[in-house]
Amino acid sequence: MSAVAPGPAEHLTELTADFLAYLELERGLARNTAQAYRSDLQQLGSFLAREHVDALSADGPLLARFITELAGGSDGRPPAAASTLQRKIACLRSFYRHLRREGLIAGDPTADLQPPRSQAKLPRVLSRDQVNLLLAQPVGDGPGALRDRALLETMYACGLRASEAIGLALPELDLRAGLVIARGKGSKERLVPVGRSALEALERYLDQGRPALVGLRDEPHVFVNLRGRPLSRQGLYKIVQRHARSAGLDASMSPHTLRHTFATHLLAGGCDLRSLQEMLGHADIGTTQIYTHLTTERLRDVYYDAHPRAQIKR
Repeated sequence: MSAVAPGPAEHLTELTADFLAYLELERGLARNTAQAYRSDLQQLGSFLAREHVDALSADGPLLARFITELAGGSDGRPPAAASTLQRKIACLRSFYRHLRREGLIAGDPTADLQPPRSQAKLPRVLSRDQVNLLLAQPVGDGPGALRDRALLETMYACGLRASEAIGLALPELDLRAGLVIARGKGSKERLVPVGRSALEALERYLDQGRPALVGLRDEPHVFVNLRGRPLSRQGLYKIVQRHARSAGLDASMSPHTLRHTFATHLLAGGCDLRSLQEMLGHADIGTTQIYTHLTTERLRDVYYDAHPRAQIKR
């Protein structure tokens, strides 16, 4: 490790720009992930500037100390969550692999960098009865109610992410075939079947609700706000939370809860893990496997709540 006098932070900014351009253009990295990586490397830049070390000269122990500081909290910041630290380590590994590939460094200082062990936090899901209650909340034949019903039904039927739901375009709907083209992370496309209830809700919305909202405007997005403009992420959250609150469910429930519920209910119904991975658009089946643990937890709860001898033991 050698000290470099002139601006390590400025040098890192140049290296970061080249690294992110590579990831976005050649690897199709999702925009949100790219923004997170940029923030992570800016944080590293502040640390290296304080240590008067250039990014190309940083060694493994120094980077380990950077992660240790984040884990313990520093500069008035609370300790970083284990999942956050794991992402930052993944960012550092990818960044330094890129530098080595470009011939800017000889070795990999992140080779021995270990992510902290964390207890997997199981996502919250709804029961079948809770889903039915939530989907029954948009009442009436007004354009807003028809939109909300179609939106909630489609998200539960297809396991869409929030960005996929609000980005869904008319050409990506094939109601006759019962399919949706979802554009996921990194602009990757996947085909997802649409169930009968969601198809009926979509048909009513497209026939009676959406024309009243859009008017004569040429708007490609399926889901729009009450002014006929594309629905925003904040607008989607408000719709989901409003109906969750009226159903007596947790008002902090997010659109992603419907995606978790979709996955859990499919597994409980006998769907195989590979098919679920395909429908969710997960690059790694390890990401999908969390739902097997979640299903096991739910089965255990059902057993303990239903079996009289299990209740006594509990």
